[in-house]
Amino acid sequence: MSRFKPSRNHELLGDAFFDRVEPADFPKTILRHRDQRWASRVGLDDLSDEQWLAHFGRFEPLDGSFPRPLALRYHGHQFRSYNPELGDGRGFLFAQGYDLEDGRLLDFGTKGSGKTPWSRGGDGRLTLKGGVREVLATEMLEALGVYTSKSFSLVETGEQLYRGDEPSPTRSSVLVRLSHGHIRIGTFQRLAYLEDTENLARLLDYAIATYYPELADAADKPVAFLEAVARNVARLGAQWTAAGFVHGVLNTDNINITGESFDYGPWRFLPTYDPAFTAAYFDESGLYSFGRQPDTLAWNITRLAECLLPLSSIEKLEPALNTIWPEFRTALPRQLLRRLGLVPQDTERDGAFVIDLFGFLSKSHAPYEQFFFDWRGGALSADRAARGPSAAHYASEAFRPVADGFERYAAAPDLNLGHPYFARATPRTMLIEEVEAIWAPVAESDDWSLFHQTLGEIAQMREAYGIVV
Repeated sequence: MSRFKPSRNHELLGDAFFDRVEPADFPKTILRHRDQRWASRVGLDDLSDEQWLAHFGRFEPLDGSFPRPLALRYHGHQFRSYNPELGDGRGFLFAQGYDLEDGRLLDFGTKGSGKTPWSRGGDGRLTLKGGVREVLATEMLEALGVYTSKSFSLVETGEQLYRGDEPSPTRSSVLVRLSHGHIRIGTFQRLAYLEDTENLARLLDYAIATYYPELADAADKPVAFLEAVARNVARLGAQWTAAGFVHGVLNTDNINITGESFDYGPWRFLPTYDPAFTAAYFDESGLYSFGRQPDTLAWNITRLAECLLPLSSIEKLEPALNTIWPEFRTALPRQLLRRLGLVPQDTERDGAFVIDLFGFLSKSHAPYEQFFFDWRGGALSADRAARGPSAAHYASEAFRPVADGFERYAAAPDLNLGHPYFARATPRTMLIEEVEAIWAPVAESDDWSLFHQTLGEIAQMREAYGIVV
């Protein structure tokens, strides 16, 4: 008997927030990835592969959840140009359920599931390579401690797609993303644009009741909500920085009000520290480069504050908006020290250490992920780092302030340096050339062995870092 606890919570918002749609009828459904760990968390781990494909390839409803999928309505700024023609154009909210461990509501959202009223002439499909890339992104980010959506299912669908940014025709897929909600800043922007204050207030009440119940008794709900979202988005920006991750497309429709990272297109990880490093080939101005991501998140939160003006005032909202930078400055050292397995001290000393750390990475061009791998535990790992491939970087004068800083920090109790992962010479990374190498045998000979091997290595890394979600 299934342990799945279904929900239709999103329907409480009413029909003004979504369109009921039909999924695409795919010629084939071939299971390529199922996240059994998260399937257990939601009580669906006992599904056979045939049942899995019925729900997550052909989208037969899960008992007790939506009888028909919901294509969500939203607007957004795309590269800072406002677009009122957005919405779920190749995805929908298929179902909702509850995490059996912590009781939180989870969305089953899709990518590549067919046309909707918001497709804007697109085919509503996802390439198989795009699906593989999203699985790799979410698995890697989770292992690095980033609050991210999960790639719950990937099914190859048997169609041939034509795309301008990869060799065509190419194979197709449909992805199911598990996340804590799909309400975006762009969801609020749509209602502000339409001057629909009644539904704007309804959305705020729903967001608080569903995602921020601790704010139910707040004296000023718009202000309390803005502060909470700013805090969580600032934390996400700090986690991306610590992971060396570039999302690539930080439009307001890609920023979730829970501060959960999701929707991965042209993402990349840093080879070496470079604030100007970009992920998207079309980001010619570097608007969403690594070093500008915190600024972009703050800009996006400002757009949310503007949406809340009909429910509050500038005088009340501005102090709440201005919390995002102090939150980021507090969160960044904590996230970097977490990665290094060190116990934070205080804001001033931790901030000074971060300046030294980035100063070294900037001057030395040491491999980004290798540095955090080598120095897990700080001074306790000096011998291990001296045997590694970046040892010459650590012998330089530029490293001296960082080495001195390590001496001042105690190791965290969950350091776990005895784990086999830390016996490696190099860490598991996910640079663009590695992603291409994983995809190549799939494209050439339908060989998925390297893909599965990679997921196994990422699982080992997640275990080593003690990531519990």
